Amino acid sequence: MIEIEAGTLLRGKGLTLAVAESCTGGLVSSLITDVPGSSDYFRGGVVAYSNEVKEKVLGVPRDILESVGAVSPECARAMAEGVRDLLGADIGLATTGIAGPGGATPTKPVGLVYIALAHSGGTLVREFRFVGARRGNKHSAAHEALQLLLDFLRE
Repeated sequence: MIEIEAGTLLRGKGLTLAVAESCTGGLVSSLITDVPGSSDYFRGGVVAYSNEVKEKVLGVPRDILESVGAVSPECARAMAEGVRDLLGADIGLATTGIAGPGGATPTKPVGLVYIALAHSGGTLVREFRFVGARRGNKHSAAHEALQLLLDFLRE
């Protein structure tokens, strides 16, 4: 399973991970902590569902939330960097998006998700457009977040 391989690589490289989740609601953290011994590398996570928590806990600038919104590459980047700093981890991983069925706009459809990974050398941000119901979109986003982490760790 992807979370086992990611954990093995994190442990082997001596790296720690922190997670900031919005649309996945803690699912990424749950998958990571399903692995025995994950406390060796997992610092913790923040489920930042409201903009207020994104701003006050993770340090997402208010102007990002007001100008481009919580579902944006800018917000995902700020969330990943914020949780990395907040929890003192080597890697910060973040998810933000529209799981559905509501919340869509003409420019931001259900299934639009941004995933970011912050590390000492910079921050990667990826956009995904999942097609499905809420639960499926959440699971797809969590899987892609772990896949982004795994791809980064394999480099």
